[in-house]
Amino acid sequence: MTTRTSPLRIVVLVSGSGTLLQAVLDEWTGQDAPVRVVAVGADRDGIEGLARAERAGVETFVVAPRDHVDRSAWDEALAEQLAAHAPDLVVSAGFMRILGPAVLAGAPVINTHPALLPSFPGAHGVRDALAHGVRVTGTTCHLVDDRVDTGPIIDQQACRVEPEDTEDTLHERIKVLERRMLVDVLAGLAAGTIALPARG
Repeated sequence: MTTRTSPLRIVVLVSGSGTLLQAVLDEWTGQDAPVRVVAVGADRDGIEGLARAERAGVETFVVAPRDHVDRSAWDEALAEQLAAHAPDLVVSAGFMRILGPAVLAGAPVINTHPALLPSFPGAHGVRDALAHGVRVTGTTCHLVDDRVDTGPIIDQQACRVEPEDTEDTLHERIKVLERRMLVDVLAGLAAGTIALPARG
């Protein structure tokens, strides 16, 4: 694998509190960092994820579905915003929207999910794992494709389910692993020690 000679330019997409984003911002600051967050995008205004970016001096943008006539128009508008920042990679970090063909035709997109895919895809991975009675779950970083949580897997971290766990307590432990995994994956991509899987 080849070593990059310039920073890995990423745009991070958020929908809420932005704790995954914060982990990335905390890891890399300054112009010499191997990973550079060039912009943070969201699907709505007034969220903490955008505030975190603004405090870090990172440019932000909002592409709200309600401002577009349909899902396709929203997808195209988001693709235009992403392309304007010329990212090497887009990171879906708690971004609660399914990305369409216009976005997926651009820079590769990676996502983190709070379960060991292909088990428990979708919006309730932690709840579904508990309901199923598994003893081990975890988190997955994967390349985003045109379906829900089905893209090629890049990395996974396991988390034991304790007998007393609730959805909240389990999810909090998974989030710790998820943040570290995302930082490690980005570092590997920047260093050339991790390669993105081929897109289907």
